Amino acid sequence: MGRARTSAPLLLLSTLALEGSDAAAAEGGSRPGLLVRYADLLLLAAALPIFIAADWPLLGYAVAAAAWIAQHVMLAVADRTSGAALRSGDRRRAMGIVGAVTLGRVWLVALAILLVGLLGEREDGLAAAVLTLALVTVHLACLAISKLLYPEPGS
Repeated sequence: MGRARTSAPLLLLSTLALEGSDAAAAEGGSRPGLLVRYADLLLLAAALPIFIAADWPLLGYAVAAAAWIAQHVMLAVADRTSGAALRSGDRRRAMGIVGAVTLGRVWLVALAILLVGLLGEREDGLAAAVLTLALVTVHLACLAISKLLYPEPGS
């Protein structure tokens, strides 16, 4: 009986964590939803002319951009794969996918910044870190705005 009590909150938390992927996919059809969801990529594109005009390190920009786009691809694949696992009723697999990819995304971006700073110039690492900080901030803010503007059906 004690075991049933502890698994119920875990089941609720896993359901809440995984429903975010479905809501993001559901909002994908509307243009404002897409704009909010991908505002970080718009910032990334807008940062290139700024880096060029200000004569900031382009290696830092290139590494941060490559890592950011790669982590976006990882996120899209994880959303699709975890959604398929949920549709088949395998919550553990879906949670494992979300957890592993979330950690992998963080490590990918952090290691890219670290390596460009160590192998290139320190300014390259600083430029990559500052750009990534701006991208993460916009990504998280837009995620929150997306949840407010496009609530999940039935909530």
